[in-house]
Amino acid sequence: MVKKGMKKFKLPFSLVLLFSFFCLSFTDARARIVDTIEALKEKKIGTEEANIEIIEFASLTCGHCAKFHNEVFPKIKKEFIDTGKVSFIYQDFPLDKFALKASVIARCSGEKKFFSFLKVLYSKQKDWTRTEDPFRSLLKIAKLGGLKNDEIKVCVGNKSIEDGILKQRLNASKKFDIKATPTLYINGEKYDGDLTFEALKLKINTLLN
Repeated sequence: MVKKGMKKFKLPFSLVLLFSFFCLSFTDARARIVDTIEALKEKKIGTEEANIEIIEFASLTCGHCAKFHNEVFPKIKKEFIDTGKVSFIYQDFPLDKFALKASVIARCSGEKKFFSFLKVLYSKQKDWTRTEDPFRSLLKIAKLGGLKNDEIKVCVGNKSIEDGILKQRLNASKKFDIKATPTLYINGEKYDGDLTFEALKLKINTLLN
């Protein structure tokens, strides 16, 4: 939840190093303005041949979502996604206006940088959500991540992207009965177990065997 009156936002040195790595990793992909269609495209990692599909509905200002992405998701990725056993789809389900803006910025980063932006936004969630102006802090992160001023203005100012995310949220709420974040669907069924790595590993291995 966004808190007012907190200290001025400063980018930690670790965050600078993290984004510097991301920028160097994508020097072959020139920065450009992402259009609405690309921004609203399904965000997925993993192979198409994976036997298991996990869909996560999450909000970038949700503390439980940050805990899942900071502590659990990296292990799931290493053991199951990177090994071709699981494909993972991230669905934005913003709970407030700053989560919505953060979702837009992540989507404006483009296909190759999307999950890198998610990683930073969740790992530094407490830093940017507790400033006097979270949106301004988000723009600083966007610039550090490689987005230029004109790209940020065009993409973040594109109301069609916001409307598209909100429409997807509404559809998900109806179709998947989302009442809290994060919510996971595994192979089309709502997962009601613990969101620990051990519990998810057991569930995934049960489906694989």
